[in-house]
Amino acid sequence: MNAERLLTDLYAAFNRRDLDTVLAEMHPDVDWPNAWEGGRVHGRAAVRAYWERQFEQISSRVEPLAFSDEADGAVLVEVHQVVHDPRGGDLIGDSRVRHRYRFEDGLVIRMDVLED
Repeated sequence: MNAERLLTDLYAAFNRRDLDTVLAEMHPDVDWPNAWEGGRVHGRAAVRAYWERQFEQISSRVEPLAFSDEADGAVLVEVHQVVHDPRGGDLIGDSRVRHRYRFEDGLVIRMDVLED
């Protein structure tokens, strides 16, 4: 598995709002951060529902900038994240964040948003 290629493709699919493509590369028991509302969601259906709620309130675009492999097999991605109000287009946020991905059987099993 080429994690960098896979994650680059998944970020692009997310930005197109092609949720079926993104979710197909997630483990059925994926553990995902609910960075917008707080807490975590578990399973593909819960991730889809979270994103659908999120897209009604904010419009985010995430572009990977750099990838690094961690000693435990996780992949760390530095991401440029831009968030707009979907109704008026006003800029809400423009920041760099770090995402850590863990894989099981070639599928994303967990993602974490890391704080500086």
